[in-house]
Amino acid sequence: MVVTLSKQTADGTDKETPLYYGATWDDGAAQAADARRSVRALLAHAPRTGHAMVPPALAMDAELAASELITNAIRHAPGACGMTLRMSRQELTITVWDSSTEQPTPKKADPHRIGGHGLHLVQTVSEKVVVALRATGKLITAHLPVTPPSIGSPLLPSAIPH
Repeated sequence: MVVTLSKQTADGTDKETPLYYGATWDDGAAQAADARRSVRALLAHAPRTGHAMVPPALAMDAELAASELITNAIRHAPGACGMTLRMSRQELTITVWDSSTEQPTPKKADPHRIGGHGLHLVQTVSEKVVVALRATGKLITAHLPVTPPSIGSPLLPSAIPH
């Protein structure tokens, strides 16, 4: 099931009101490409509703984060999963939920290992990543700024070259 892009204002031009998008997938139906398309659709819709256009490098970071979070849900959690996107003037939050109650932990960097770098990439492109364990699974939320960091910002550089 996919929840269409929505904005909770009467006139559709209040940039103070966040944009929301949500999707759920049955067991085996989720794909990272769907997550990336969802992020692209939300970011393309944002300027039509009064929100600022997100710079291309930040948009790529958001697509990377969504893709990696969904890929982790597909690989490490049986059953259905879902994703919600919330965009305010300050940040884009990407929340992925799945059925695993295991606390995700980033693996030590190993340039010779294939795979296992996803959570580290998400942490690199995000201002913060929050994990909330629940009785039926977990929520992982990546918080990404929607404006470029200022000079001297504590944010790490993008994982994608600018």
